[in-house]
Amino acid sequence: MDYRETIEWIHSVNRFGMKLGLDNIKRLTEAMGNPQDSYKIIHVAGTNGKGSVCAMTASILKEAGYRVGLYISPYLEEFNERIQINGVNISNEDLARLATQVKAIIDEMVQNGFSHPTEFEVVTAIGFKYFEEQGVDFAVVEVGLGGRFDATNVVKPLVGVITNIGYDHMDVLGDTLPKIAFEKAGIIKKGIRVVSYPQEPEVLDVIKVRCKEEDASLTVTALNNISLRDASPHGQIFDYGELKDLRIKLLGEHQLLNAATAIEAIRNLQGYSVNIDEKAIKKGLENARWPGRLEVMKENPYIVIDGAHNPQGALALRKAIEDIFDYKKLILIMGILKDKDVDGILRTLLPVADAAVLTKPNSPRALSAHELNIMVMSNMPGLKTYCEDDIKKAVEKGIGLADKDDLVLICGSLYLIGEVRKILRKM
Repeated sequence: MDYRETIEWIHSVNRFGMKLGLDNIKRLTEAMGNPQDSYKIIHVAGTNGKGSVCAMTASILKEAGYRVGLYISPYLEEFNERIQINGVNISNEDLARLATQVKAIIDEMVQNGFSHPTEFEVVTAIGFKYFEEQGVDFAVVEVGLGGRFDATNVVKPLVGVITNIGYDHMDVLGDTLPKIAFEKAGIIKKGIRVVSYPQEPEVLDVIKVRCKEEDASLTVTALNNISLRDASPHGQIFDYGELKDLRIKLLGEHQLLNAATAIEAIRNLQGYSVNIDEKAIKKGLENARWPGRLEVMKENPYIVIDGAHNPQGALALRKAIEDIFDYKKLILIMGILKDKDVDGILRTLLPVADAAVLTKPNSPRALSAHELNIMVMSNMPGLKTYCEDDIKKAVEKGIGLADKDDLVLICGSLYLIGEVRKILRKM
C-alpha cells in the first residue's frame, strides 16, 4: 500500500467499531514479536492532561539524550502526528510499509477465525513496531480510552501515570468518578511505580487500592509544592519544591500541575537508575509543545484555540482565560460532539462570552450549528449567536466581530481545533 491507500485502509477498519478487551491486540502484537517489550515505557492514562503530560515527559527524556517514541491520540492536523520519535512524525513511507506488514498479519488472523482488530488496535501495533525498528530507548504511550481494556495496556511500563480524572466517555467507563477511576487505574501493573495528579479523594482512594493490590508504589503530585512566579499569554514561570525557575509555554494553572506530574514521572524513572539531570528537566519543560491547548495563534485581537471537550476541561480553560488575558469582549467560536456533556460545557463557558459563533466539527458525531444553537439558547437566552456549519466561514465571522482589544476563543472539540489551526495559519 502507498500512503493514501494506507490511510484509507486504517480508517476503513473503523467499521469494526470499538471493542474493549485485550485479546485482539495481544494476538496481533504476539504475531509481530511483541515489539513493545523491546524498550522502556511510561504509560499515561487520565481524563484531561494526558497529552500534555506525555509531551512534557517525552521532551525531558529527549533533552536528557535519549531516543524517545511518543504515541498519542487523536491527531490534530495530520495522521502521522500519532507516532513520533524525538518530535518528528513517522514518515509517509514508513507508515505505509508498516501498515502493509500489519495488514498481512491481520488478514491471516481473520482467515484463522479471529476477530478483525479495531482501528485503534491497528495504529497501536504500527506505533509499537516502528519504535522497535527505530531503536528507541523510551516510549511515552498515551492511553486511548479508559485504561484497563485499552489496546495500549499490553505494555509493561516502568512508570504508570494517571492524570486528572473527571467525567467523560461515561457510556463506556461508568457514571461515577470511582467507576471511571477504576478503569483508568487498570494500567497499574505488578510492582511498577505509579504517579498520580492530585485527585478528588474518592478517585485517589481507588488508585491507592489498586496500587496496594499490585504492590506498586504511588507518588501523588504535591500541589502545595507549586509556586507560580509569573503567567502571561507567552508562558509561565514557576517553582516546584527545590526546582526553581521552571518555564513552560503551556498556559493555565492546570498545566503547572501537569508539568509537576511529568517531573514526578521522571523522578520515578530515576529510581530505576535512569540518568536525567535538572538541566534536562528544565530544558525539556521549556521546549515542550502541545498544539491546540490554550494556544495563542494571533494577537490584536488575541485568537486562542483550545481542545477542551468536557466540563472539567472547560472549567480549566475559563479560569486560564480569566487569569492570563486582558480583553474587552470575548467572542466564542464553538463546535461540540453530540456524545459530550454539552450542557456542562456551555454552562461553564457561555457566561464569559459576549457573542458566540456556532459551527460543526469535522466528525459524524458532531452537532450541527443549529442544534448547538438551540442548546445555547436554553442555557443563555440573551446571548447574541450566529450559526455557520462551515468552519472557515465561522472563523472569519468570529474574527470579524472582534476589535483589536478583544479575545476570540475557539474551542469545544479537537476535531474542530485541528481544522481551525490550518485555517488560521493561512490567514
